[in-house]
Amino acid sequence: MDCTTIIGEKIKSIRNNQKMSIQELAERTGLTMEQVSRIEENVDIPSLTPLMKIARALGVRLGTFLDEQLNEEGPVICRKGKADDTISFSNHTSQEWQHMHYHSLAKNKIDRHMAPFIIDIENNNDRKFFLSDHEGEEFIMVLKGELEITYGKSTYLLKEGDTIYYDALVPHHIHAANGKPAQILAVIYLPS
Repeated sequence: MDCTTIIGEKIKSIRNNQKMSIQELAERTGLTMEQVSRIEENVDIPSLTPLMKIARALGVRLGTFLDEQLNEEGPVICRKGKADDTISFSNHTSQEWQHMHYHSLAKNKIDRHMAPFIIDIENNNDRKFFLSDHEGEEFIMVLKGELEITYGKSTYLLKEGDTIYYDALVPHHIHAANGKPAQILAVIYLPS
């Protein structure tokens, strides 16, 4: 069973435990009933933005869907090379191209408001991308390659070592620049 299967099952289980209908979850998130159903049945892999909206609507942390069952109350250390499990998100169905692969750096930390990831970003091959927005803030540092960030009506090019910090309520999208893959450190803050 892969991580994307677990995500769909966790969403469905939490929704059912709260005696919430698919329709109610759809209304609270702004997604359609079909989208929620497809996510729960693992037909679609949600992008990070709908996943955050679902977490908010269910009253749980984003990490609830991504974490393993073991939770740590104290500090969590992730040693070099130990964040190998990846989580892939897509704006479309799971059969379509996914350009970002997330490596969680704190998946066992309970009650966190920040979600740190190392993200491998594949070459976008001039594919169409969609802006997304969600509550919270994001901090990004380019570790390898170059990154193009569309933020509102502006576009920024970041090179290795550059950072950006922004309000995630503004529609945004990140992708590798200049036809080459990139790697970033991303920390997403979600208010309670």
